[in-house]
Amino acid sequence: MPEQPDLSFVTVQGRKLEVRRIAGANHDAPTLVFLHEGLGSVSMWRDFPDKAAAATGCTALVYSRYGHGDSDVLGEPRGVDYMHVEALEALPDLLEELSILDPVLVGHSDGGSIALIYAAARGAKGIIAMAPHVFVEDISVKSIAEAKTAFEITDLPQKLARHHADAAKTFWGWNDIWLHPDFRSWNIEEHLPRVHCPVLAIQGFDDEYGTMAQLDAIAKQTGGPIELLRLVACRHSPHRDQPGVVLEAMSRFIERLGEQG
Repeated sequence: MPEQPDLSFVTVQGRKLEVRRIAGANHDAPTLVFLHEGLGSVSMWRDFPDKAAAATGCTALVYSRYGHGDSDVLGEPRGVDYMHVEALEALPDLLEELSILDPVLVGHSDGGSIALIYAAARGAKGIIAMAPHVFVEDISVKSIAEAKTAFEITDLPQKLARHHADAAKTFWGWNDIWLHPDFRSWNIEEHLPRVHCPVLAIQGFDDEYGTMAQLDAIAKQTGGPIELLRLVACRHSPHRDQPGVVLEAMSRFIERLGEQG
């Protein structure tokens, strides 16, 4: 995995987690906490957190969840509630360990879902959710099944090995639970009315893992200010497919948070 000069490790719930901190120019600005996708890690964000910190003036924290990146390798199958466990147990402990109060959570895919669950329970300064899931769609299951085939017959394991200490355990930990029959009923819409902080929700029209129904549900059910950004020529990773547009929207969002005090 690429070496980062500002990379370090913290122990949370007895597990070593890989973290990266990026200094921001505005010490009064909130901290951006980056929550990666289901197969993500610190390194898979590439330089997007650096660009976000530069554009917004915010300090940024990027970390690899347990079982991802160079954090401790996954030692057991994930349960249907794995995003709830992250949002309600691991993430609060990490933020407490690092003395991060009232963060802006920047979540991608699974990370967006985790951000919404966390904010419903504990509150946040704001949420920037890119391609979040609030329920399971047929398109999600279809694409995840295709990812299973790709992992078995293409060079996907070698590509993921650049970003994870044990690419196979990371992949199957994500893939197995999403394809488990019990996961079809996974749904976090009940949490949305308790999300009172401002939310910027971003989705691509060409997202292979979800439809605009996800954004519609968030817009109708969240309990605070909501802004939607629907992007053309954009698949499941808005920060990679439309980075300039996303960074501009993030900057405006952070500015408005500052005006609200």
